[in-house]
Amino acid sequence: MAERAGLSPASCWRRLARLEAAGVIHGVSAVIDWRALGYAVEVSLRFTLDKTVRGAFDAFLAASREVPEVTEIQTFLGRVDVRLTVIARDMTHYQQIYRERILTLPHIADIEALMHVATVQAREALPL
Repeated sequence: MAERAGLSPASCWRRLARLEAAGVIHGVSAVIDWRALGYAVEVSLRFTLDKTVRGAFDAFLAASREVPEVTEIQTFLGRVDVRLTVIARDMTHYQQIYRERILTLPHIADIEALMHVATVQAREALPL
């Protein structure tokens, strides 16, 4: 990274440390290729929750965090309240997860499933 930025390694590390201290960088992580680990199916599930029940949103999120195959949880304003990304080894495994873990989540009013086909672009960098 230092070489690409035209900096010495020490200068690069100091800049990274300052960015982390300022809250711009929230740590360093590895990007896992789930397919390389045998997870061939990725599904995006969009949920509308029953908002007539007090605490429904928090209960749903807490229960979603307990599903090991859920890799991402996002919340929204609008018709869709929550989106979960679910990974599975194959369609049989996905059906098992869906029936045993997803459909049992509390306060679901509606579910829409979108099967992931390909990632065309995934970018974490800002367009600076």
